[in-house]
Amino acid sequence: MRFNVWLAGLLLVLAGGPLSAARQPVIAIIIDDLGMQYNRGMQVARLPAEIACSILPHSPYAKDIASQAHRQGKEILLHLPMQTEQGHLLEAGALTVAMSRQDMINVLRQDLASIPYVQGINNHMGSLLTQRSQAMDWLMYAVKQHDKLYFVDSRTTAATVALQSARAHRIPSTRRDVFLDHDPRPQAIRIQLKRLLQHARKYGSAVAIGHPHVDTLKVLSEWLPTLEAEGVQLVPVSSIIKQRENRSHQIWHAYWSPSQKAVKNSKQ
Repeated sequence: MRFNVWLAGLLLVLAGGPLSAARQPVIAIIIDDLGMQYNRGMQVARLPAEIACSILPHSPYAKDIASQAHRQGKEILLHLPMQTEQGHLLEAGALTVAMSRQDMINVLRQDLASIPYVQGINNHMGSLLTQRSQAMDWLMYAVKQHDKLYFVDSRTTAATVALQSARAHRIPSTRRDVFLDHDPRPQAIRIQLKRLLQHARKYGSAVAIGHPHVDTLKVLSEWLPTLEAEGVQLVPVSSIIKQRENRSHQIWHAYWSPSQKAVKNSKQ
């Protein structure tokens, strides 16, 4: 019975974690699909330093945007293209179900070399590939060859096993909780930002992904200055990953601690 309670708590932590009454809720925002448009990319790079930039490999402005974002103190991710169920056209540097493990190692190495200062990876599309356990296992094996990279599962399908595979390979990792602009209309984006705050208040943290649409950037620029009044802090993605993994460790430790066992043994 106690194991079931512990397991439920662990799953809650992996989704964001229960919020301690003394801890301020935190959010992280990733803007991806960068690298194809210079002006939009530079606009994102000038947003607050905590907002991460995720850049498509081999894109024409990848190096320029990454360099500017790095100067602004931002975290930079490789926005790694992956095969979709719908058969969408794949960008350069994409991973497919036809690849071997060595293929994935080689492609990932080339993708990372095309963007400077990369600290993490999140998937671009990938509704097919992220469902394939073997493919994700091979990918995470390839990621593990590069020191200090984290992974964010964009969750383009509910059937994804990407986060599970990343954790199995002991890669610092988390998942996206909210898409900001699946509906790119300003009012819809504002609704998603409210959802982001609600999630953070409920679970202690929340991760959002958005795109460099004109309205997304406009709404974000208006909304970000309100966060202090909302009592929510914007932090880098790596900070949320560390926080969530620490909470997971705390729950595991609490389950196996002698004091918890003593409490169990004292029950009649």
